Amino acid sequence: MSRMKTSAVREILKVAERPEILSFAGGLPAPELFPVEAIAQAHAEVFAHEGPAAMQYSTTEGYGPLREWICGHLAQRGLTATTEQVIITSGSQQGIDLVAKVMLDPGDVVVVENPSYLAALQNFDGYQARIEYVGSDHEGMRVEELEALVARVGKPKLIYIVPNFHNPKGTTLSLERRHALVRFAQRHRVLILEDNPYGELRFRGEALPSIASLDDMGVVVQLGTFSKTLAPGLRIAWAAGSKELMRSLTIVKQSTDLHTATLSQRATARLLTKFDYDAHVTKLRAVYGERCQAMLDSLELHMPEGTQWTHPDGGMFLWVELPRGLRGEDILPRAIEQRVAFVPGSPFFAANPRPECIRLNYSNRPPELIEEGMRRLASVLAAQ
Repeated sequence: MSRMKTSAVREILKVAERPEILSFAGGLPAPELFPVEAIAQAHAEVFAHEGPAAMQYSTTEGYGPLREWICGHLAQRGLTATTEQVIITSGSQQGIDLVAKVMLDPGDVVVVENPSYLAALQNFDGYQARIEYVGSDHEGMRVEELEALVARVGKPKLIYIVPNFHNPKGTTLSLERRHALVRFAQRHRVLILEDNPYGELRFRGEALPSIASLDDMGVVVQLGTFSKTLAPGLRIAWAAGSKELMRSLTIVKQSTDLHTATLSQRATARLLTKFDYDAHVTKLRAVYGERCQAMLDSLELHMPEGTQWTHPDGGMFLWVELPRGLRGEDILPRAIEQRVAFVPGSPFFAANPRPECIRLNYSNRPPELIEEGMRRLASVLAAQ
């Protein structure tokens, strides 16, 4: 516990989610797009037809029909898996934790791109891993730096990556680098943890194959979730990988929470048999694409000279580099005074933080509020 730090995002949200503040800090889906009625109906049907079973303990691996649906869903996206290769988790964050618990001993090397997902860094640090990093650019992780890293620190135990619409940067790993990463992992027998919470939220460009779908040697475990497509409150996600690894994840999950909530699993499975999931995701893509473009346009219109930002093709975030001399941590209190909030970029770095960077979330606000929020933020920057 002495190694673990509080989440900068969660601490900021305590202030930023006040109703008078336009917050672009949290990684929040649009709540008005949650299929509330369909989810409520699915729960009602579960209570009506399978209530006692839904209230009972269940298997650690997860509800069979839900795992079968996930296998079919993955197959449509080029990843073949049996139900023995899928385990249901309580959010994909638990998937990160279970993989770390299975794979990492104190001092083991975990490789991340810099910057990286904050909660994953917290998790690896809690298991006393040695976090090493390679750089990133507009094509994602600089995979070509991995060989030099191995020569310097030895073979890593785990490579963690968010390849699609990265958190915090919003960038996407190129196809060439995906192939190179798999070749590296197979050559060195290193496990890749492919965290893919945003992959279905592409609103521009052609979809790229998952890293797991390019692997034929069992060196990739993929995490997926319904938090960004249905609702985060369901806490339904999954891990898919080799049978041996899924068995190990099952054992450690037994000591963690026994199993993911039976009611939520059964309701989600019932929902997916009747609900047009693909049409729903198509709507999400359209709305999030509109909101991302609204933020890009507003940044172009309002931001002072010297400001730079990424141009995501999907997901929920973009990454802003402030003009020289400005620091996100210093700007945030002044931004809160002007009733706008963001997340400073420094906590996302495994090392060598860049305080001039900030993360913005565009999925949680309509275009007119995005424009107003960027106007307020620009006025704060102009006053520095």
